[in-house]
Amino acid sequence: MKIIYTPHLKFRLKLRGIPSHLPKKIFKEAKDHYYDSLTRHYVAVHKLTFNNKLREIALTYDKKEEVIEIITIHPLKIYQKITRINSGRWRRI
Repeated sequence: MKIIYTPHLKFRLKLRGIPSHLPKKIFKEAKDHYYDSLTRHYVAVHKLTFNNKLREIALTYDKKEEVIEIITIHPLKIYQKITRINSGRWRRI
């Protein structure tokens, strides 16, 4: 399976000071994958140390046949994951 980065993701990595290898690592190691019914994208969530804090990082991506297109990445606030799951917006896949 091929993994590609969108221009938006590359911009966000630079803006947030996130190492470029991290999105692939998150996608491959995440135990939590969801479908976001609002954006119609997939989301991988993985806990790791970022900026000297243990954080959950969300990675938004699309699946197109044998290609994973990673769209964006951002640290989640503590309540965001729980709220999106409880509201039904994120469904575990």
